[in-house]
Amino acid sequence: MNELDELRDWEAGAPPLDDDTRHRARVRLFAAMNETAAPPRPAWRRPGLRLAVAGAVAAAVTGTVLVAVNGDDQEEPRANPPASSAPSMRNVSARAVLNGAAAYERAHERTVAPHDDQFIYTKEIIKETEDKTGKVTRHVDENWRSVDGSKRSWVMEIGKGWWAEPLKENESSWPPQDWGTLKKLPKDPEKLILSLLHKTGPHDKNDSLDEITDQEWSDIHFSLAGLLKLVPVMPEGLRPAAYEALGMVPGVKAVPNQKDAKGRTGVAITYDDPTVKGTPYGGFFIFDARTYQFLGFRDERSSGDGKDRKVYTQLSYLDSWAITDKAKQRP
Repeated sequence: MNELDELRDWEAGAPPLDDDTRHRARVRLFAAMNETAAPPRPAWRRPGLRLAVAGAVAAAVTGTVLVAVNGDDQEEPRANPPASSAPSMRNVSARAVLNGAAAYERAHERTVAPHDDQFIYTKEIIKETEDKTGKVTRHVDENWRSVDGSKRSWVMEIGKGWWAEPLKENESSWPPQDWGTLKKLPKDPEKLILSLLHKTGPHDKNDSLDEITDQEWSDIHFSLAGLLKLVPVMPEGLRPAAYEALGMVPGVKAVPNQKDAKGRTGVAITYDDPTVKGTPYGGFFIFDARTYQFLGFRDERSSGDGKDRKVYTQLSYLDSWAITDKAKQRP
C-alpha cells in the first residue's frame, strides 16, 4: 500500500486547514522530529543558541564550565518554512513564530542547576551603530551574577561595568536574577501571565485573560520582554513558556526580513503598545525564519539632549555562559 496515496485521499473533500492550524501541526512535527531523529547534541545548551561545552562536566560543581556559541560550521536541522517563498513570511503571525520558538526551545534546551553560592557568567556581544554618522562600535559585556542574590554581582552595560550590591530585606527587582525565584515562576504560559498580573500568584483574582486591560497588557509585555532580554540563562521550561506567553499579548506582531548582529536574515517580534508612543521596551526579538531558533536582539538607545542628542541602533547576542565559583573568575 502506498501510504502517501492513502494520506492524500484521507478526509478528501474536507475544508482545508487554516494557516494557524497548519502551522501548529508543523511546529509539533518539527519538535517530534528533533526529539527522535536529531543527532547527539552537546550536554548543555542555552535556550535558542547553538552551544558547545568546554571543560569537564564535574567542573560544574567545583570549578567552571564554559558554554559557548558555535560558529556557522555546523548546520542545525531545519523545519520546513511556513510557506514556499520568502514573501509569504509577511503572513506569519507573531503567535505562530513564538510558538515555533517555544517548540524549538523544548527540543533543544539543556540546563544546569547552579549552587546558591556560585555565579552565572554571561558574555554578550553588542554591535552599536550611530544613526547619523553610521559609526559602528562593538562592545563586549561580561557579567557575573550571584545565583542566590546574596553576594555582590559584577554587571556591565555597553562596555561599562560596576558592582551591584545584593538586594536589601523587603527589596525586589524585575526581572529576578536569583535562581530560586526564577524556578518558582510558572511554566504554563497563561499562569505565567496571571502571576505577572497579580504579582503574588496566578489565582489571586480571576483566571480569565479576557478582562485584562490595555495598560495591564502593556505591563505584562514589559515584564515578559525584560525576563527574556535580561535573563540569558533560565531554569528548564521557563523560556518556552515566556515565548508562548509573549505570543498571547495583544499587539505583538511579526516583522519579516530583519538582520541580526551576524548579518543573518530572520523574522522579528515586536510590540505595538497602545499606551505609549515610540520604540517599545525590548525592541525586536529576531528568530530564524525557518527553525525559529532565537538569533538575538535589535534595540535602540539615545544619549545627550537637543543638538547633542545621538541615537544608536543596537544588535546583540549571547556569546557564551558559564557557572563559576567567584565573581570575575574566568571560565
